[in-house]
Amino acid sequence: MTEHTNEEIDELDENNELYEHHRFVTDPGQNPLRIDKFLVNRIENSSRNKIQEAATAGNIRVNDKIVKANYKIKANEVITIVMSFPPRELKIIAEDIPLDIIHEDDSLIVLNKKPGMVVHPGYGNYTGTMVNALAYHLKDLPLFNSEDPRPGLVHRIDKDTSGLLVIAKTEQAKNFLANQFFKKTSTRTYRAIVWGQMKEDEGTIEGNIGRSLQDRKQMAVFPEGDRGKPAVTHYTVLERLGYVTLVECRLETGRTHQIRAHMKHIGHPLFNDERYGGHMILKGTTFTKYKQFVQNCFKILPRQALHAKTLGFVHPESNEYISFDTELPQDMSEAIEKWRGYISGRDL
Repeated sequence: MTEHTNEEIDELDENNELYEHHRFVTDPGQNPLRIDKFLVNRIENSSRNKIQEAATAGNIRVNDKIVKANYKIKANEVITIVMSFPPRELKIIAEDIPLDIIHEDDSLIVLNKKPGMVVHPGYGNYTGTMVNALAYHLKDLPLFNSEDPRPGLVHRIDKDTSGLLVIAKTEQAKNFLANQFFKKTSTRTYRAIVWGQMKEDEGTIEGNIGRSLQDRKQMAVFPEGDRGKPAVTHYTVLERLGYVTLVECRLETGRTHQIRAHMKHIGHPLFNDERYGGHMILKGTTFTKYKQFVQNCFKILPRQALHAKTLGFVHPESNEYISFDTELPQDMSEAIEKWRGYISGRDL
């Protein structure tokens, strides 16, 4: 008998996915079998309950058509499934940490993450994370228990990126939302300050994103070939500020460090993005006063200038599209005002 093919696909990062994707191709001699039984035998650490929850959320497909848990598979069929990761060996400590909650109902929470807050526990960050705060805020819900390091998470943003995140409060909502992020039907826009003057008022950046061959902590863009995963970022210039530009970015895909890597790739690293070289003075004059001005901006904005400003998705209960917007955080707003003052001559 031909062995089944299982291709694991990651949406965000090969080591830090928030939910897992599997693809199976049944062999030519496959006898009819319920799909939930088939999958539970082939996905490590899964359970029939988890598989059935994925089916209820519409996250199991055969030949690209949604099927129920009792569907009977046949020979030469392509099966795909999206499901949340099984718990890992890491205890979550509930901590009373303030959260900026924009919206909350029985299914989900939308919150505005502060810069500097790590989203979920991991190596070097076992406490003080957003998940620790959520575990306290939602300690009476079954989904938020000490065994799951990523309860309710369907997407994430970097530690030093601020902005909007949606958190599921039930398994049904988690599967429903994860499916939207996987299929790219959710909408997200970001505000970013980048080095240099963008030539065009709007544009699209395309290029596979994968781990850098020189630095595993960086993501790199691979314009050609099979390395990395496809990524598309659309940008619009909002304001030209001399040696930097304020842009809006709209994601078609959700790769790790996508905006940061794409902007560096086209020669416009994010302002004060240390990992991608934006913490150096990349544009401007050689005058001491200018250098001091930029250093002052770095002190005001001690992180990459990136904010997840808007977020939209279909609600898992009402099936209605809802969207949220936030103001720019104080550090980015102050840095923008400093640049406005510089180009007007007030700070010269």
